[in-house]
Amino acid sequence: MNIFSPDLFRQQFPALKEKTIYLDSAATALKPLAMIEASDAFYRHNFATVHRSQYQHAKETTQQYEATRQQVAELINSADSDTIIWTKGTTESLNFIAQGYFRPRLQAGDEIIVSEQEHHANLIPWLILAEQTGARVIRWAIEDHFLPSINSLNALINKRTRIVAVSQMSNVTGAQIALDKVSQCVHQYDNCLLVVDGAQGIAHHPTDVTAFDIDFYVFSAHKLYGPNGLGICYGKRKHLEDMAPWHGGGKMLTNATFDGFTPAPIPQRFEAGTPNVAGVIAFSATLAWLEKQDMHHANQYALELAEEAERRLSELNGFISYRASNSSIVSFNFEGVHHSDLATLITEKGIALRTGQHCAQPLIDSLNISGCLRISFMPYNQLSDIDAFIDAVIFALTLLKDE
Repeated sequence: MNIFSPDLFRQQFPALKEKTIYLDSAATALKPLAMIEASDAFYRHNFATVHRSQYQHAKETTQQYEATRQQVAELINSADSDTIIWTKGTTESLNFIAQGYFRPRLQAGDEIIVSEQEHHANLIPWLILAEQTGARVIRWAIEDHFLPSINSLNALINKRTRIVAVSQMSNVTGAQIALDKVSQCVHQYDNCLLVVDGAQGIAHHPTDVTAFDIDFYVFSAHKLYGPNGLGICYGKRKHLEDMAPWHGGGKMLTNATFDGFTPAPIPQRFEAGTPNVAGVIAFSATLAWLEKQDMHHANQYALELAEEAERRLSELNGFISYRASNSSIVSFNFEGVHHSDLATLITEKGIALRTGQHCAQPLIDSLNISGCLRISFMPYNQLSDIDAFIDAVIFALTLLKDE
């Protein structure tokens, strides 16, 4: 493992040679050269897809493709690489779980507890499922420190609860709930399962699906320095074995006639059609690159940057923070200033940040705001990024308050 050096880490990201100050990593992480080169090499030199042909190049590609499942399994501490399902992203993974596993099992009167901090990707699929089955979605409200509390979950959960859906880390506040405590609460009931959206958390904190006894865990490769268009869905083997295929086509069966078909074993039964082979191969290179990095100290550095940014923002009149403790995300407003107006002027100074409701409208509503600005840090950021950002904020506030 390489000792973390902010400068050396930053040098591995070609996009940072652009003039824009990138503070939108919660939306998507920048890509290291190792990932870019693997993707380029695949498209330049690879002429095979996977699980299709017997020639040597196809076999080698298939082996590498399947070996990446093992890398992901090791990343999240699953003992079984067959429990790793490739999807297009976190959103598709959650819809796959809702429709593939839960839709045949839910009935009227069942309850789905969803935390108030969720991205729409971990809310809308459950609302759709409830409408389809007659189940009810129960709001698990945020409380102190922008977190839903375990005490509140204990009060909500009961013998009718079938699902508890919660994010590992909020994409607005950066709040991070104790998944081990959530899991203990959920598994008081034999028929209740825990679904965790790890899209934000996976990049900042080690995740152990076995130790936390998580039933389903999902994330997107692009949040973890990997390629776009690739998602990961982990499920306990017993749950996946009980699931019927969600969509059909090539490669997901062992036999087909006009009378029916025989699904392939997991994970192939859930991966109909030609997959995103290039994405998987590029993600393999990303994971190998990550293993060489001192990510503990790297992520601690990103956290320190967020703390410094919040400290300097707090010196400006009217600053309102929605940042949870120990978060690499800083969401904020300024009193009397519309977030969209402020963001427009800040971006004129070459700052990439996010504004609006962040696909988390119930959370925004609970904060009693119409939206907010968000900056987010990764270890490739630096103090000079904060300097440029603060200068842009002061510039924007000066113009807006002179109006």
